[in-house]
Amino acid sequence: MTRLRSRLRAEAGVPTSGFTISQLAILQRVLEGGPATAAAMAAAEHVSQQAIAQSVTALKAAGLVSGERDTNDARKVLISATDAGRELFASMLASRQAWLARAIDAVVAPEERAALEKAVDLLARLADADPRPADGR
Repeated sequence: MTRLRSRLRAEAGVPTSGFTISQLAILQRVLEGGPATAAAMAAAEHVSQQAIAQSVTALKAAGLVSGERDTNDARKVLISATDAGRELFASMLASRQAWLARAIDAVVAPEERAALEKAVDLLARLADADPRPADGR
């Protein structure tokens, strides 16, 4: 899994993008989840608000995100992706998906495709699992 994840990142252009994985995770979070505060992103990413602030600063400087006051609570700033952020992320995603499609076509035989689909489903279920006991410990 680690090797495949690293390869997918490389094929998407993550190492050459000039952005860290953490910065790109923040961009992805606001693209998929909509505008968010630094506090909400910190909680979701399991990092400090200071770490989020540093990443957001770099993303703002690159023009990939912007911040606007929350209309419901002017003390909060909502971070959103800009058009440039959407374009960068879409380009990286397209590169990754194109490589994966080519790799599957080259390596996975037609009779193996059903097994691959089952494996992908199983891995998705594992990623979504919450194996904590019922008492929450």
